[in-house]
Amino acid sequence: MPSPQTERRNILLGIGLVCLTGTIFPFMNSFSKLLGADYSPLQISWARFFGHVLFVMAVFMPRRGPRMFKTRAPLLQLTRSAIQCVSNLCFVAAIVFQPLADAAAIGMMGPLIVALLAWPLLGERTKLGHAMAIVVGFIGVLIVIRPGSAVFHPSALFLVASAFCYALYQIFTRKVANIDPPETTTVYSSAFGAIGLLVVLPFVWRSPAGIVDFLLFCGLGVLGGLGHYCVVRALAYAPANIISPFQYFQLIGSVVVGYFMFGHFPDAMTWLGAGVIVSAGLYLGWSQTRRQ
Repeated sequence: MPSPQTERRNILLGIGLVCLTGTIFPFMNSFSKLLGADYSPLQISWARFFGHVLFVMAVFMPRRGPRMFKTRAPLLQLTRSAIQCVSNLCFVAAIVFQPLADAAAIGMMGPLIVALLAWPLLGERTKLGHAMAIVVGFIGVLIVIRPGSAVFHPSALFLVASAFCYALYQIFTRKVANIDPPETTTVYSSAFGAIGLLVVLPFVWRSPAGIVDFLLFCGLGVLGGLGHYCVVRALAYAPANIISPFQYFQLIGSVVVGYFMFGHFPDAMTWLGAGVIVSAGLYLGWSQTRRQ
């Protein structure tokens, strides 16, 4: 059993890794936004998933070998991988038209959707306080996307669909957490996108126009794989209920990257909506921690 000092150091390391993903993922999303102006979302998503699989294999294969592909729940793993693929496709299709900060704010509704679906899919009862937090969080989403206003863009609905699919992906990930080792689950996360999208790739493929585009495509996979690996390692160092609130650091990273790379800075309504969403998510995390 680790000493209290070691445990504290591990928790701080886990928090640091989660905060690091708050920088990695905004850069990955900015690469998708840059490429989305000239390339199909299908090609962009394939590059992201294929690079992810290569990165994970390079990290885990020397230690795990072919065993990392052995799963006791193949249908469940492929289902969650397909859902992850749909989530990414919706996100890439929308990010071309949306500022990074707005996309990140809408993506923060993921924990709220998980709480909403946990009852029918996982049998976890939703208490009144949780239900109210979910409603408040969705109000925050409406503040960000502002349907019916002049600033509303239909692509925001793709971001909502992406967040919904990602919440389903998280729920299915919970289901396989006690069945397969994390290395297997990590590599299967992108397997469907890396292999399944090969069917449509010849119809949408466009060779990179230059070295910059080529590096952006390569960066998608490297950053995606590195980010997910940091999340896996963070969960190995610290409990999920401690590090989960720090996932909202990604919103700050998206604001910074969006401003310096695209000149986008969130307006007051986006900040307000993001604050409402984050507050609802933090309340859910706090209430679950207190219950445990």
